[in-house]
Amino acid sequence: MCDTVVATREATADGVAVFGKNSDREPNEAHHLLYIPAAEHPAGARVQCTYLDIPQVERTYAVLLAKPFWIWGAEMGANEHGVVIGNEAVFTRVPYEKGRALIGMDLLRLALERAATAREAVTVITDLLAEYGQGGNCGFAHEFYYHNSFLIADPQDAWVLETAGREWAAKQVRGVYAISNGLTLTSEWDLASPGLVDYAVERGWCKGRDDFNFARCYSDHLYTRFSDCASRCARTTELLQAQAGRIDVPAVIAALRDHGRDPAWRPDSGLIGAKVCMHAGFGPVRGHQTTGSMVSHLHPEHPTHFFTATAAPCTSLFKPVWIDAALPDTGPAPAGRYDEASLFWRHEALHRAVLRDFDLRLSTFAEERDELEREFVQQALEMAHCPVEEREAFVQECFERAESAERRWLERVQAQPAGRRLNWLYERAWEGFNRQAGMPG
Repeated sequence: MCDTVVATREATADGVAVFGKNSDREPNEAHHLLYIPAAEHPAGARVQCTYLDIPQVERTYAVLLAKPFWIWGAEMGANEHGVVIGNEAVFTRVPYEKGRALIGMDLLRLALERAATAREAVTVITDLLAEYGQGGNCGFAHEFYYHNSFLIADPQDAWVLETAGREWAAKQVRGVYAISNGLTLTSEWDLASPGLVDYAVERGWCKGRDDFNFARCYSDHLYTRFSDCASRCARTTELLQAQAGRIDVPAVIAALRDHGRDPAWRPDSGLIGAKVCMHAGFGPVRGHQTTGSMVSHLHPEHPTHFFTATAAPCTSLFKPVWIDAALPDTGPAPAGRYDEASLFWRHEALHRAVLRDFDLRLSTFAEERDELEREFVQQALEMAHCPVEEREAFVQECFERAESAERRWLERVQAQPAGRRLNWLYERAWEGFNRQAGMPG
């Protein structure tokens, strides 16, 4: 489960496109931020993806990736040309390929490594889809199969690409656009697979082009409904459209942190339903959690990216990163078990402590979080044109200040007794997640 948004330059305050995504995965499916440099590859080289190896291209671009630790591909990322992509699980009536194939996250990484524009990324993904299909288990502790949609942007352009098996449709977008875990394209698109309509007609999903609707014909409506994607997609669209012409990086961050309109909502409420800032709970419908978030300011000359590299944007700080500036040391690549040496797992001590009394404990540091983050964002955008050495030092400083702040917040949270009883099923679920991860305490 995920949410991805874009505000093209027509909708932003400074005429620069802004992109954002929450990556929602299993709670212990640690999120890894990494940089992979550009590379030249010899003739005949191959690349091993998650399940399948395919021919490598002559040159791959430098990429920043935010990914589940065990997968070759990524949930979201950027490349040296300012192309950014986020993918979403979508549930369709087309049978899932459960053998060796490219998963959606592989397609995303391959597109970032091979495409210099958003439009080229659409071609890279659809060509690979036609040749290799998509499939394979995408679940960490539990098997999970799905198809994929993608929101793809660069400083000048943005596209939504939605797939069902080897069929697909794509549309150029302007202004605000959001995707979640359901198909959004209906009867209008700019590009499509040759058999898109015929496939649906042959299966009796429609009579012909005149009554064809991609989302209606291809969606698995049961799984799509239980993902609660319609309400999440509507919510991010509403939040950003209300600020059309004034959207900036903080506005997109706020949308990714959103918990909805109900002030009485808490993470332990209910067995179904999901918010944009997603919190796991009891049962298969609430098995996912936002494990990492990304926002990109797509300036044509010096794109600036902000990553949490940690779970739950409501308990995390968005920190600046540039693709030509070295990433700070965040410890060893995380895995599915607690490791204090890893940034992701150090933050989990704070995140999971907050969950024991969400409103009360989050309130002890939310104002400081916002103030520090505003400083990071403002200074990063002001110095995006500065020499790389200055920006590297600033990135390092931001990560260090974020870590220092989170240590203070953890002490503050732990000193604040939990004042309310949690829903028993929710508490039981998190006891299980913590036990499986080997969380201390």
